[in-house]
Amino acid sequence: MIDFNDIALFVQVVRSGSFSEAGRRLVMPPNTVSRRVQGLEDQLGARLMQRSTRKLTLTDAGQEFYRRCVAAIDDLQQASQDLTADSKIPSGVVRVAATVNFLDFYSPRLVASFLERYPQVRLEFLLDDAVVDLITDRIDVAFRGGSGDGPGYVAHRITVAPIGLYASPRYLEQRGSPRRLSELASHQCLTAPRQSGHTVWRLQGADRSEEHVEVTGSFAASTMGAIHAAALAGLGIGLLPGAIAAADVAAGRLAPVLPQYERGGQSMCVVYPSHRQVSPAVKAFVASVIKRFEDETVLPDG
Repeated sequence: MIDFNDIALFVQVVRSGSFSEAGRRLVMPPNTVSRRVQGLEDQLGARLMQRSTRKLTLTDAGQEFYRRCVAAIDDLQQASQDLTADSKIPSGVVRVAATVNFLDFYSPRLVASFLERYPQVRLEFLLDDAVVDLITDRIDVAFRGGSGDGPGYVAHRITVAPIGLYASPRYLEQRGSPRRLSELASHQCLTAPRQSGHTVWRLQGADRSEEHVEVTGSFAASTMGAIHAAALAGLGIGLLPGAIAAADVAAGRLAPVLPQYERGGQSMCVVYPSHRQVSPAVKAFVASVIKRFEDETVLPDG
């Protein structure tokens, strides 16, 4: 009879990428890990992995066996955790998939505050703009733009605070504060890189009608964190989410520019694997993120 512990061991080897890494995580000698996986192959009568000195590669049979086993193994592990006496206390590893600029919104200071409140939780972030496979990558929760629909997923949508124009007081003292949107064309504006060197900003005025202006500047960057830092350094006027700029405005490090204009808040989906029960740790983290994203008045980095 096949030992289900060996199946769980096989799943861990696939996730770890090697026998040695799986052994380290399980506190088990790598040769023991290898021997037990080979014993599983013998019992199944099928080769699950191609072994080499550099890496392990799943065979077709191994890929299919992993696909069918991984969810069941996760469910068994979750069931055992749910039956423990302290299962309602947030604890354990929470693997989070999100866009590369996620920690610009949910700052490391907020991460520290969350972990101080829940010391038994460990957060692991997989930051990538590409959509990852939640089940294969063992993701507990994903935060992504666009639709969260799809087989095997459960999603609900949250709204990010509106985006506005901000600059440092030093920049505004040197260059003056624009009074009309069209005046941004003569200012240093902080944008994403463009081959043409020019960017069109489309913003809504007080009457909610959309206006646009072509802007340029001496500094461009591809992440929100870099734009934020550049604005603080006095390099120009940047478009920033109100939730990010709030603390700096309160501290006098940034000032709103043309506050009657904004870009509407974007939406984001919170996505879970549908087969997996949401743990207390995941629930606590998601609640913390939702509070951050939906509350414009939060001052995270004072």
